[in-house]
Amino acid sequence: MWLVKFLLVLSLFYQVSCVFEKFYCNILQSCDCEFRPNIRDLEWDLYKNVYGQHLAQDIVSEEVGRFLENKSPDRPLVLSFHGSSGTGKTLVSSMLANHLYGSAMNSPYVHQFIPTLHFPVPQQVKKYQEELKSWVQGNLTECARSIFIFDEMEKMPPGLIDVLEPFLGPSHVVFRTNYRKAIYIFISTAGEEVINKAALENRQAGRDREEIKLADLQKDIEQTLYNNNTSGFFQSRIIQQNLVTCFVPFLPLSRRHVERCVHSQLCQQGSCGRSDVVEAVGGNMIYSPIQGQYFSTTGCKAVPAKINFFL
Repeated sequence: MWLVKFLLVLSLFYQVSCVFEKFYCNILQSCDCEFRPNIRDLEWDLYKNVYGQHLAQDIVSEEVGRFLENKSPDRPLVLSFHGSSGTGKTLVSSMLANHLYGSAMNSPYVHQFIPTLHFPVPQQVKKYQEELKSWVQGNLTECARSIFIFDEMEKMPPGLIDVLEPFLGPSHVVFRTNYRKAIYIFISTAGEEVINKAALENRQAGRDREEIKLADLQKDIEQTLYNNNTSGFFQSRIIQQNLVTCFVPFLPLSRRHVERCVHSQLCQQGSCGRSDVVEAVGGNMIYSPIQGQYFSTTGCKAVPAKINFFL
């Protein structure tokens, strides 16, 4: 009998706490109320819907899981995605936002920056630095769990991103919030030559794709970014100070990966059985190098347009 009473009290307490939490969230609109990380679903999404990217799948799930387990991290999580167009970099960043904030890119706590839109004039770097610092500081003050995504870093004016340096390290400057709980994602095609060369050599040597290790690429990607004078990371203090948690390589995609993209999108349209379209799109892509035809030059980026053409 006492057990039944205990369970009833426990159930009542849970209901009251849920009501209180809902009331608290409605009144204060705290981002902690929207922040509902689901690492298991993130891992499942990565392994089910991202093709040919064993390194990115493992790194993102492990780094994000480790970061969120730490209730008091000493620095933010900073991931830099690199690889050719159409290999899944933007897709993975969207998945990350979706499984931390259910509204994904529509969340007021997920912020995306595109150089050609937000920083179009390279001569105005000083102005952009002030604006970016103010924007990041303001949003961190509002929400410590903010996510900042910087797309097309290869088009970012050099020097601009260094204004983030105080926010990325274990600094004692607090900015009225625990800014160390934030997540930063940089996305770039810079470094694709290093990644594609390693993938090609691996393929020509007859080794499995999964034999490519992060250690084979990490340092070369970092050095390429730092020395590339058209990259947003050119001679960046962020790299000098080792403030990037991990440089994440996205490998070039083979025909079988492209065809998996085609099949997935056809299924979303209710046309899972159209193997003829899968084969037609896969065969219509451009592959490189000329000798071997190993990798799609556009990854899965051109798949939607190709599907519409062959349907």
